[in-house]
Amino acid sequence: MALVGAFEAKTHLADLLDRVSRGEKITITRHGIPAAMLVPVEETRTRMTYKEIVEGMRKLRKRIKPGKMSVRQMVEEGRRF
Repeated sequence: MALVGAFEAKTHLADLLDRVSRGEKITITRHGIPAAMLVPVEETRTRMTYKEIVEGMRKLRKRIKPGKMSVRQMVEEGRRF
């Protein structure tokens, strides 16, 4: 893990981001004391497909039992938040 001063980090940020994107971890120091860390972003989850979304909604609908509230009452209740 590399140590970089705050001034150097400010002046060479683009280069540091390139290094981090290749997997390197960099600690930014202020007067020799660690202040922040640049680390690579974890892999993001892929987006759900349309079919996965619809299937999830169908499963949710089967689990939820309608109560005594009307749709209008549910909408008004949701607007309170």
